[in-house]
Amino acid sequence: MSGSLQFDSILLDPTAERSPAARERLARPTSIDKLVVGLLDISKARGNIFLDRIAALLQERGIAVKRYRKPTYTRVAPTALRQQIVAECNLVIEGLAD
Repeated sequence: MSGSLQFDSILLDPTAERSPAARERLARPTSIDKLVVGLLDISKARGNIFLDRIAALLQERGIAVKRYRKPTYTRVAPTALRQQIVAECNLVIEGLAD
C-alpha cells in the first residue's frame, strides 16, 4: 500500500442525501488579489476567533473581506444568505470550530 490518498474531483451536495447531485469543482483562482473573499461563520463556538484571524491576514494583504453569519449551525444557510454571498463574493471561507 503506497500511503498516498486519492480523492475524486466530484463534489457531492450533503444536503440532498436521497438524491445526491454531483457537481464539478470550480477552478481555483490563480490569485486572490482584487477578489472579494467572504467569511462565513456557521455560529459554532469560537468560529469567529478563527475567522477574525483569517480576516486580519487577508486585509493585511489588501484583500477585500465580507463577513457573514448563519443563524444556527444546525441547519444549512438560508437561501437569502447564500444568494447574498454569491452576489457579493468571489470565493468563501467557512469557519468551523468548537
